[in-house]
Amino acid sequence: MARVLLIEDDPAVRKGVVLALRRRGHETATTETGEQGLQALGDFRPDLVLLDLMLPGVSGLEVCRRIRESSRVPIIILSARGEELDMIFGLEAGADDYLVKPASSELMEARMRAVLRRVAPPDPELAEPGPCPEGPESHGSLTIDRSALMISKNGSEIPLAPAELKLLLFLSETPGRVYTRQQLLERVWEYTFHGDVRLVDACVLRLRGRVEDDPRNPAVIQTVRGFGYRFGPL
Repeated sequence: MARVLLIEDDPAVRKGVVLALRRRGHETATTETGEQGLQALGDFRPDLVLLDLMLPGVSGLEVCRRIRESSRVPIIILSARGEELDMIFGLEAGADDYLVKPASSELMEARMRAVLRRVAPPDPELAEPGPCPEGPESHGSLTIDRSALMISKNGSEIPLAPAELKLLLFLSETPGRVYTRQQLLERVWEYTFHGDVRLVDACVLRLRGRVEDDPRNPAVIQTVRGFGYRFGPL
């Protein structure tokens, strides 16, 4: 089970979400403001953050950005605002997923499990047989160390959110191969249903800003119009 930090100013929502989480065995901590949430991040050390966008004082988007400056902890935005721009802004700020309130406890649990699997170290007993990574891979100015889960560019480590890291690791396994957005949702986000492909587009946009020399003319994560995305070739 996970340690979950809920940053939400609506007391009714806090009560309902905490009840649902505790019924499933999760340890929870709650705060009403973004400032309190940032403080609790260090004190509580959560495995996952559920974050409302509409907070008094420091906004949820700003909280998300500040967390991403120093932490890879998974962040799921939990907001009553389901407009496309709100979703994209949240994902671009560094969130890993976006749920529109009210969300069922079953859906919330499924999304949490999927996000947490992205940051969990692989279980060697469950790994498929095959050659072990021989060491860091070089792709132009990028270095990918799969065993250490580290990405560096020109020798400097690049901090990536869990979804960004898993997307880059997945695409770089087969350079030149094209994947549709729905395929990426199923393989990276682990959604077995028809998910929101905007998650993929927003993550790609954010990832390009970190790994590309010129995000407007991407050479690492390339778009194949009318189909999806591929890695390189560089």
